[in-house]
Amino acid sequence: MSRITQGTSKGKRSLTSNLSWSSETELVGLVFDLVPQVDASLYPQYAIGLHAWFLDQVRQSDPDLSAYLHDGESEKPFTLSELDGPIKTSGRQLQLQAWETYRWYVTGLQRRVVEWLAQWVKNLPEAIELRNARLQIRSCAIALPATTYAQLFDTQQGKTVTLSFSSATSFRRKGHHLPLPWPVNVFHSYLRRWNHFSDLPFDQDAFLGWVDDGVLINRHRLESVKVSAGKKGSVTGFTGAIEFGLTKSAQSQAQFQQLFLTLGQLAPYCGTGHKTTFGLGQTRWGWLSIDAPPVPEISSLLAQRIAQLTETFVAQRQRTGGDRALEIAETWATILARRELGESLMAIATDLEMPYETVKTYAKLSRRALKESE
Repeated sequence: MSRITQGTSKGKRSLTSNLSWSSETELVGLVFDLVPQVDASLYPQYAIGLHAWFLDQVRQSDPDLSAYLHDGESEKPFTLSELDGPIKTSGRQLQLQAWETYRWYVTGLQRRVVEWLAQWVKNLPEAIELRNARLQIRSCAIALPATTYAQLFDTQQGKTVTLSFSSATSFRRKGHHLPLPWPVNVFHSYLRRWNHFSDLPFDQDAFLGWVDDGVLINRHRLESVKVSAGKKGSVTGFTGAIEFGLTKSAQSQAQFQQLFLTLGQLAPYCGTGHKTTFGLGQTRWGWLSIDAPPVPEISSLLAQRIAQLTETFVAQRQRTGGDRALEIAETWATILARRELGESLMAIATDLEMPYETVKTYAKLSRRALKESE
């Protein structure tokens, strides 16, 4: 665990840590205990703020790594959770309770990121600042063991993989969301990260063909949810638990069986599905007895409104169609829905990393388009 000590420069407290791991480590998961000292409000899409705060921490000490994480490969070498704790709806905001503990999970999937995390935890800031909420960092601990991809592969035994999904999880399929843990989609999600970050790549088509033929769903307990996700748009996803097994025929292919078990162990590190750097797809080992926390009412309403507006704007752009039309529709829908909740254009522009004047123009265009559709 970490401990609070007195800083030496300006009298500010800092959080130092005795956490450490081998320089060979490629994967690690951390959990932070965060405590607001007063009741505080959060906007429904606060995960964007956590994402921005984390990248700014990287930027302050390693600008090149920050640029890579922000603009680099499509497979992101880290995940971030939302806050795990008692969050309620208060009007158009989320409410954090003073002196309650909220947990925040961060994972690294690549040696360069893990090395940065090792240095970062030695001198953490006193608090996470999220617009109107200040969360004091009380402790930091290892949540997922420090390991390597080779070690994961070499230590797996068994015939089943059991996972729990503690936040909304979804996949993209043919331009739509797939809110089901279908084996091919689940293990494709993990294999992409494995092949990208490990030095032990496997043939994707061959393995996924094996999964399609031989991986079974032994049992599941799932619930669908709709959430606002990432910087724009909404996602229809699922939470719950599932157990995957193998047919006798699949068990005869030892190497793929080993990879199947290994990817199950990788899942909590890399998350499942998409938008895992914005809190989606949080995955845990085993069949959790505790249900995933319900989506706060205001967050659910925002997600539904974004989905409704997106559908309206896409319908108006049917002639153009394509990914570009969907992207514009989701951007307009996100801006308008957040404005309807009373958020300022400046705050929205900051979250979306767009020029203020562009967001202002999109807000006007989206209102006009909505009136035309009525």
